[in-house]
Amino acid sequence: MNLKPHSHSSRQASRKLNVKFVITSMPVGGAETLLVNLIRHMDKSAFSPEVVCLKEPGELGHELAAEIPVYANMLPSKWDVSILPRLAYLFRRGQTDAVITVGAGDKMFWGRLAAKLARVPVICSALHSTGWPDGVGRLNRLITPLTDGFIAVAQKHAEHLVHYEGFPAERVYTIPNGVDINRFRPNHVERAWLRAELGIAEDAQVVGIVAALRPEKNHGQFIKAAREVLRHHPNTHFVIVGEGPERAAIEESLSEYRYRAHFHLMGNRSDTERILAGLDLFCLTSRNEANPVSILEALACCVPVASTNVGSISETVIDGKTGILTQPLKWEETAAAMLGVLHDTRLAARMGRAGRVLVRDKWSLQAMVHGYEMLIESIFNDKAELKGRNGWQRPARSVSDASLHSGSVHHRAIQGVSNRADTDATRLGLPISESADYQAPQVLTP
Repeated sequence: MNLKPHSHSSRQASRKLNVKFVITSMPVGGAETLLVNLIRHMDKSAFSPEVVCLKEPGELGHELAAEIPVYANMLPSKWDVSILPRLAYLFRRGQTDAVITVGAGDKMFWGRLAAKLARVPVICSALHSTGWPDGVGRLNRLITPLTDGFIAVAQKHAEHLVHYEGFPAERVYTIPNGVDINRFRPNHVERAWLRAELGIAEDAQVVGIVAALRPEKNHGQFIKAAREVLRHHPNTHFVIVGEGPERAAIEESLSEYRYRAHFHLMGNRSDTERILAGLDLFCLTSRNEANPVSILEALACCVPVASTNVGSISETVIDGKTGILTQPLKWEETAAAMLGVLHDTRLAARMGRAGRVLVRDKWSLQAMVHGYEMLIESIFNDKAELKGRNGWQRPARSVSDASLHSGSVHHRAIQGVSNRADTDATRLGLPISESADYQAPQVLTP
């Protein structure tokens, strides 16, 4: 598919494209946080985004409802087939121009079917994982022909979608995850703040993990490695940020440990940029991942990373340069990586600096947002051209708005597996809605 801008002849008069993002719920998590950032930085003069939660809106959904329309409680039970006409009605009523499902499972299936039924011009699926518990599944593969684009978050992830999931290479696009490097940045003041927050010595070394407390994140490996580190460096503390069903098991595993006071379960936090900037080392021990945002955020804060080598992580954790890669399920390797970085502060500083440069140059929020905008615009205009209709012309930005979209991003922001399209940088946006029964979605209002 051609992602080059179409000629401005035969374009529709300037109007906003309505984009609906379909997701299960919006708790605090990596994919959900990415969506919030995408929404908040979209070009609102050109796009009118909305969020559709099949289930409860979650913490981030309620937060977004103060800014944009969010629809919730669409699916009362897994196999409630009335979700199909319900979603299709919502898409038609809102004159939806694009539907993007976020993640696999129910939302990917029902969202695309309803979009097709409602004759939505652009139908895409953004995927953020490489397997259990978020595998695509047979039913979702069956409706591949309904989909204009499958969005991967890194190049290796795109290859996974083609070679493992079986999606057509010409419909797979890579839009790299991006983070706000102005929010996530090195700040030495936060080092003292974090230690005061934890009530520990100013010279204590701190290792952190930011991940939902779910089985696939494998916090047990992190804890086993941490115990080994404490045998050699008893002045080390370990921060666990996140919530989830594994919390009770994690607390139980630490309950009888003599160094229990060195483990700090901080729950969900809205100030992760402060916590990350105060760390000596960031660690991730997941069984599977695509391209975790938490690693990008840590690197942007000049914090080196020790992580299992799964998914596309090797594209951000460059072994020996921005961090250390370990084999999955090998806590001994995680412990050795932790000890190596904590022992050599000069190495840690060098890795941290290299990590921020990498994120700045290849994983910016601006490039990610521009990637989504460019993909939506390109597919919309390609389809209009095939049907002999006028294409869409993006409204002109104001000077103040255009300044937000400028930047020194020169990598490929959108690309198929065959590396087809070059882009620069830009940004995006989204909304929430309600009803008393399940005949219509619940609309959340500020």
